[in-house]
Amino acid sequence: MIIKTPSRLHMCLIDMSGEYGRTDGGIGLTINQPNLILKGIESNSNKITVDFKNDVGIDAKPECQSKVIETAEKIRKFYDIETGFDFEVFQTYPAHSGLGSGTQIALATAKIITETMDIHENSFKLSSIVGRGGTSGIGTFSFDYGGFIVDGGHSLKDKSEFLPSSASDVKPPQLLGHYDFPEDWDILVAIPRDNEHINGQREINFFQTYCPIPKTEVEQMSHIIFMNLIPFLLEGQIEEFGYCIDQIQSKGFKKVELSLQPPKLINLMNYMRDCGAYGVGMSSFGPAIYTVYDKNNKDIVKATKEYLSEEEGDVVFTTRAQNHGFEFIEK
Repeated sequence: MIIKTPSRLHMCLIDMSGEYGRTDGGIGLTINQPNLILKGIESNSNKITVDFKNDVGIDAKPECQSKVIETAEKIRKFYDIETGFDFEVFQTYPAHSGLGSGTQIALATAKIITETMDIHENSFKLSSIVGRGGTSGIGTFSFDYGGFIVDGGHSLKDKSEFLPSSASDVKPPQLLGHYDFPEDWDILVAIPRDNEHINGQREINFFQTYCPIPKTEVEQMSHIIFMNLIPFLLEGQIEEFGYCIDQIQSKGFKKVELSLQPPKLINLMNYMRDCGAYGVGMSSFGPAIYTVYDKNNKDIVKATKEYLSEEEGDVVFTTRAQNHGFEFIEK
């Protein structure tokens, strides 16, 4: 069995104040590359093995291997599965890049095992089992549905602390909205090389240090999202949608996330705006940044590539939205 998953842009967490009895909540967009392509077959042993194709990037291998094994063991334990599985990774992308590789690896692994054993579960249930979605549900619902995703966060009765998904054991949030994203809107993603990833204990400390966010900023963020960003998306107004992306960067938890970024990333975002980007956002904790564009400002692609350097490890690529979730390439 072979599964191909999309990746995602996590645009922001909505409410990190908790003043209204809930926390988290988020919006994000499913994109059609980069992809994870994972093969898994039942083996005669009780072991989990992971092999890689030669063209899989060396930087992505350790995290991918550990995530596949960790997820497989959780699924086997939950469903009392004794058989082993041999996995082969045909394509993946680096962890902690802002594109959500961890959730896609976990859910693809879980899906392969459960479907092989004739167990049919959706991503919400599988995420709950393997410990994904404790803060954001964007990756979980991108896996199943694709498109533009809105999730409703968590009740303070279920989650009383401000924690990242990696340190939270609550179930994923509820899906509030799933919208098709205009497939004729191009998306530019730039990933400046940055060795200072915010993850692990550093990420936990970040949440606990900077939360709660002032209630007024959460109210402003909510208004931008639900009365501007989403309506402009549904109306197909790309420039206004981009303007909302810019507004999100200066509000709430996203403003705090950006305050800790290196000058190279901030300078790049400002440069892209100067070159005609409708709006520039940072996905999750970065370093991936993104913008939507069309034929009227397509020169930002060339400008961004010229600004960054592939020789220094910077990455620039164009993509589009994916309005559906994972695919079985072979079942």
